[in-house]
Amino acid sequence: MTSDPPPAVEKPQSRRKFLRRAVRGCLLGGVGALGYAYGIEPHWVDLVRIPMPIAHLPDDWVGRRIVQISDIHIGESVADSYMQQSLAGLAELNPDLIAITGDFMTSRRDEQVDHALEVLQYLPPTLLGRFAVLGNHDYGRSTTDIQTAGRLTNGLTDLNIQMLRNEVTDVAGLQLAGLDELLSRRCLIKPTLRQLDPQRPMLALCHNPDAADQPGWEDFQGWILAGHTHGGQCKLPGFGPPITPVWNKRYTAGTFQLSGNRRMYINRGLGYFYRVRFNCRPEVTLFTLEREETV
Repeated sequence: MTSDPPPAVEKPQSRRKFLRRAVRGCLLGGVGALGYAYGIEPHWVDLVRIPMPIAHLPDDWVGRRIVQISDIHIGESVADSYMQQSLAGLAELNPDLIAITGDFMTSRRDEQVDHALEVLQYLPPTLLGRFAVLGNHDYGRSTTDIQTAGRLTNGLTDLNIQMLRNEVTDVAGLQLAGLDELLSRRCLIKPTLRQLDPQRPMLALCHNPDAADQPGWEDFQGWILAGHTHGGQCKLPGFGPPITPVWNKRYTAGTFQLSGNRRMYINRGLGYFYRVRFNCRPEVTLFTLEREETV
């Protein structure tokens, strides 16, 4: 009768070798993730296609295309070559209208204005125009520098980008409202939206999505296009971003159904304040308009 051999005893050297390999794997994985978050995703643009139903939409607006870009952040951090290529590439989408929802630059005061205007010359022309609102960074680091915002506005106007600062304009039958920046205390919602005819199609642009929670939207029925959040720039799969620069933490990115038959779309931004993105790619949004049937 034979007895079973004694169990093998794991040598300490084998355990140390396993631990070394595990640590090496974790380090390599971490370096790879950091390299991806810095070197790849910040410039890997995501084209998001969204249908946009609008009440009272005229026949000649059905099927038209609106491209939204936001948070360009031209300055020291964002590579000019990336932004120039991204802006020029919008022509391939054949947009009828381009909407820009603020933060054209990252600037302490006005030292980046000329730089921003130079890069923005790559923005393609459109059939119905290019329209924009200002963001908090367009008012300088203090978010209250009126002179910097005014100089940028004048330069953008010279580039045939129509700036809407608490104004409403008519674009071939579509009412387009643009609100000035909330954090700069220049967002005048009530007097701006009061100019809209509720029996005609409407669309609103504002940089900060928190503006949608302020009083004055009672008679507005349509879409609000916003930016500001960058989608948080980094988030783990299955979780929301840990940090977003808004009061209403629900407002991260994408489409939100609001009260009063309002919808808001928050664009993740084309640029960045810090060069890091993870699971939150930069975005160009392409809206195709359709008529929303009213009861």
